[in-house]
Amino acid sequence: MAAQLGLRGLLLKSSRFFKTDHGALGLFPNFVRNVTHFSEIYTNTNIDLEEKTFDKILIANRGEIACRVINTCKVMGIKTVAVHSDADSQSLHVKSADEAVNVGPPQSTKSYLNMDNILDAVRKTGAQAVHPGYGFLSENRVFAKKLAEEGVVFIGPPTNAIKAMGDKIESKLIAKNANVNTIPGFDGVVKDPDEAVKISRQIGYPVMIKASAGGGGKGMRVAWNDDEAREGFRFSSQEAASSFGDDRLLIEKFIDNPRHIEIQVLADGHGNAVYLNERECSIQRRNQKVIEEAPSTFVDPEMRRAMGTQAVALAQAVDYETAGTVEFLVDSKKNFYFLEMNTRLQVEHPITECITGIDIVHQMIRVAAGHPLSITQADVPINGWAVECRVYAEDPYKMFGLPSIGRLYAYEEPTKLRNVRCDSGIEEGSEISIFYDPMISKLVTYGKDRKDALRYMQKALDHYVIRGVTHNIPLLHEVIRHPKFVAGDIDTKFLYTEYPDGFKGKQLTKAEQRRIAAMACCVYLKNIYRARAFTNQTRLPAQKLKKTKTHLEVTVDNEKLVAKITDRKDHFDVVMDGQSFHVDSGWSLENRVINTKVNGVQHAVQLINHDVTGAMRIRYEGTVFPLHVLPRDMAEVFEYMPSVDSGAVSKEILSPMPGALVSLAVEEGQEVLEGQEVCVIEAMKMQNSITAPITGKIKKIFCDLGQSVQDEELIMEFE
Repeated sequence: MAAQLGLRGLLLKSSRFFKTDHGALGLFPNFVRNVTHFSEIYTNTNIDLEEKTFDKILIANRGEIACRVINTCKVMGIKTVAVHSDADSQSLHVKSADEAVNVGPPQSTKSYLNMDNILDAVRKTGAQAVHPGYGFLSENRVFAKKLAEEGVVFIGPPTNAIKAMGDKIESKLIAKNANVNTIPGFDGVVKDPDEAVKISRQIGYPVMIKASAGGGGKGMRVAWNDDEAREGFRFSSQEAASSFGDDRLLIEKFIDNPRHIEIQVLADGHGNAVYLNERECSIQRRNQKVIEEAPSTFVDPEMRRAMGTQAVALAQAVDYETAGTVEFLVDSKKNFYFLEMNTRLQVEHPITECITGIDIVHQMIRVAAGHPLSITQADVPINGWAVECRVYAEDPYKMFGLPSIGRLYAYEEPTKLRNVRCDSGIEEGSEISIFYDPMISKLVTYGKDRKDALRYMQKALDHYVIRGVTHNIPLLHEVIRHPKFVAGDIDTKFLYTEYPDGFKGKQLTKAEQRRIAAMACCVYLKNIYRARAFTNQTRLPAQKLKKTKTHLEVTVDNEKLVAKITDRKDHFDVVMDGQSFHVDSGWSLENRVINTKVNGVQHAVQLINHDVTGAMRIRYEGTVFPLHVLPRDMAEVFEYMPSVDSGAVSKEILSPMPGALVSLAVEEGQEVLEGQEVCVIEAMKMQNSITAPITGKIKKIFCDLGQSVQDEELIMEFE
């Protein structure tokens, strides 16, 4: 075999080919696909089989990013070691690796953040290098130093670069000296709430109060006045201490309605550094990214060069090595300001890989082994467009996404579709627990242009089956189809501007109501046929199966519709409200995704459930809609069934998410006002203030401070 092969050539004998619509050749390597469970849009990165790197790498992380690193290691012929907590003993990343070591209890502080246990795993397995992924210990210079003392390579930047860029105060000073545009603000450490107010007044509201260490949206608050500055100091310092073990804060001018655009950089230990273009990350909730794309609709070639040049200058100013991301805030006039540098592999790196053809993890491993980058700036293209949706186990109807936990009793990734990549670390039967980030996967689609990529994403979201937890696909689906998003008219406040009263799901038009009602009628008839059929038996049904005209009553969006359905040989004819619908019938209820045509237009829906009362829930374009379908005579009787009045205001405060009760601001017998904070729930290291729904007196508190609470668990009630 040749010493140097492209990834496609390397995998030639063990791969299944697929053809993308834009003509690119992709590969599904069987030995990788069986282990990592996600279909990859592979790159053109050349693999030199004789180039010495490492024999064994330990991945000090979990979930999808651990699987992602394992994927490239297997292609390179490197053995892998997974670490896991008690809760993750059956997780996909554990099954994917060559070896696995238990590093402690479910709590991150006792397992994935436990340096001593991870170092023991390194010694026990003889791993030569450690890839930290992102989060956890990925930007911890103490961990990197301890690895070096053990003679083990940290696949990341030098400790001095982690220190310099990990401290937002120091990084801002370095950026200024490197002639990188910076946001006006206070460069010191804020000591207390009073000083926070004083500094905020000097800078001028609005201001951003944020943790000096860390990132990921944690420890960040926007303040528009003195009261919010005090509250922001309290919450930000608590979140920073919980997430990063460092409660230091800084304050800077808040740029209202900016875009969040970042530059991916790669650097080696030989003085070489390149930028891999930009990623648009403006669709966010609570300062955490939800949808990303590459390239950005807002960045022109001149702006790209300027941002890239400054990003590389910053990396070289701290002798940076490996992959890193320089994040900028960009105003409406295309002025850009340094926000922070993430000294690790970024969550959204797959979209950069799609448009450049560069395997970023492969380059990180090579650089860590002492090799120079195998690419120059001239080798970095922009080919096509890629979009990434972060699929979370979250309820999008609660503050655009509060965590959900549970077991995935049904799970199918849409990777059989064209141009779809899904980086995940779960499978059917996996548990989404309270202990870790609620991200299920990173769903990526690629096309020859943005319109193409978004079209593939809509189809992928329609075909993504996730049951057992609440997820944010309804929100993702609506955003990528929103006229302003399609036009590229976005900023970091997009969700709050376009959905000022919170996300309510897809709102059906009259035409869509009738379309989904027609499909529901067909589902009902298919279910009746299935119930009457006797499979694998010779006896005849008690009643002869007749496929003739059927009259049904359908309720959708509180509107009752009468439908007449005629079963033809290969389709159903549905007539309702003076309209006719031709619904193809060549599909089965056994399929979790129903693909059919209505009046010649292709649709993909999911039947979530259907019971004997006629109640039915169908997922249509992301959102789940309740319907009711019954024969006319049964529907007339059903009207007399009692119903529950849900209009009363509750006197109970329930936890909106699973988490821990970290603050109680009231006591039994205390009078409180509507909107007053009564407690704080911490979930996934984010603190969420819970306020009183009514004015009244607290009758009883059912939970103790520090207690773990489940979703909708009763915390307190009013008299």
